Amino acid sequence: MKIFLKSTIFISIIVIVPFLQISVNSQTQFELNKSACDKYGNADKELNKIYKRILVEYKSNTTFIRKFKVAQKVWKNFRDAHIELIFPGKNKHFVYGSVFPMCNCIHLTNITIERIEQLKVWIDGIKEGDVCSGSIKTK
Repeated sequence: MKIFLKSTIFISIIVIVPFLQISVNSQTQFELNKSACDKYGNADKELNKIYKRILVEYKSNTTFIRKFKVAQKVWKNFRDAHIELIFPGKNKHFVYGSVFPMCNCIHLTNITIERIEQLKVWIDGIKEGDVCSGSIKTK
């Protein structure tokens, strides 16, 4: 009986302890959602900084500025439509569950980072001699 009790306790410890470590180290879904959405918030802030910087650096080119604002508005519509395509359900929390905020923010972050990279070229410029540079300044 003592051997059985000792081995049961030993097995219980082996089985339970790893789960305790996982639960201590893991995050709640709320925390995962918040973290993902904070990353999106940071990416959106960076996008807005770049947008404003382009407005300043190209302010003398009024035609560019007008078209740039239109392009950004259209991009936002594209972004929103793209997210709707990924998550087309009406009641998103019900359809996609508690991970929806996290997944939504991950997709928003990714598409925003892509847009940041697209716009950075107007700030960084491109190598002189590119005959297709259009309105992008050269280095």
